[in-house]
Amino acid sequence: MENIASGVINVHVDPKDKEQANNILKSLGLNMTTLINMTLKQVIKKNGVPFEVVNPTPSKELKEALNEVNEMIKNEEKYPRYSNREDLKKALLSDD
Repeated sequence: MENIASGVINVHVDPKDKEQANNILKSLGLNMTTLINMTLKQVIKKNGVPFEVVNPTPSKELKEALNEVNEMIKNEEKYPRYSNREDLKKALLSDD
């Protein structure tokens, strides 16, 4: 049997993230050590991070929805607010 030296990597992670990741990896038949080794091999092979690392940008649809919500917040006369179900029901049933 070949004697393979190994290095140790210590990382600090959120315990909840670690648990979720471990559960997913277990369902895939993997463990954290295997994943880290696979990832490091891909970093070497690709000479960089093996997945896209970008700042998330909202989609066109999300931007439109956010603009619509902001408009609703600014224009309370056009988009009234209701503090309870009964007031909303009265407004919906009114002839206005």
